[in-house]
Amino acid sequence: MLTVRHAVRAATVEAGFGLVDQTRIVTAASELARNAYVHGGGGSLEIEVVTRSGRKGLRLTVRDDGPGIRDLEEALTDGFTTGTGLGHGLGGARRLMHDFQVHSSPGEGTTVIVARWNDR
Repeated sequence: MLTVRHAVRAATVEAGFGLVDQTRIVTAASELARNAYVHGGGGSLEIEVVTRSGRKGLRLTVRDDGPGIRDLEEALTDGFTTGTGLGHGLGGARRLMHDFQVHSSPGEGTTVIVARWNDR
């Protein structure tokens, strides 16, 4: 998880985010990576500095080959947990980022794509 945090922090600096937004993005990345590790048995993280309408942003894509999310709506509910966590993972990541997409099918794993846009 430390490697994820360092890589994402470096990308937020490259994209010109301030400290508060850096912390939001790193926190969301940590939650998503933890979910992929705990529930998906591991996975991958793709980090992209992107531009939209002249604004720089950061897009994170987290993929795993785990069992998938049985009930996505329930998984996004605050306080929902399948383990010992606080239940802030997916819902927390969604609140911290501007764009949020989840693609998951039972038995086929999960892909979460999030982005935050820089207002600077």
